[in-house]
Amino acid sequence: MMEEKLTYETAWNELTAISKEIENETISVDELAAKVKRASELIAFCQSRLKDTETEVGKIIDGMENQKEA
Repeated sequence: MMEEKLTYETAWNELTAISKEIENETISVDELAAKVKRASELIAFCQSRLKDTETEVGKIIDGMENQKEA
């Protein structure tokens, strides 16, 4: 079975679930380190996606402004 491609939304949802588990203290001590590590990976992924999207949107806006000037 092929692993589903991670999207910003799925990463955010998983991160939210992990956060709630930690806040509600429903996570066992044995799982805590693994969950915190996964949360760190998800945060890095989300930050990267946001940065990439910001760059892409900036390029699109620049392109639109250049078309107006032409």
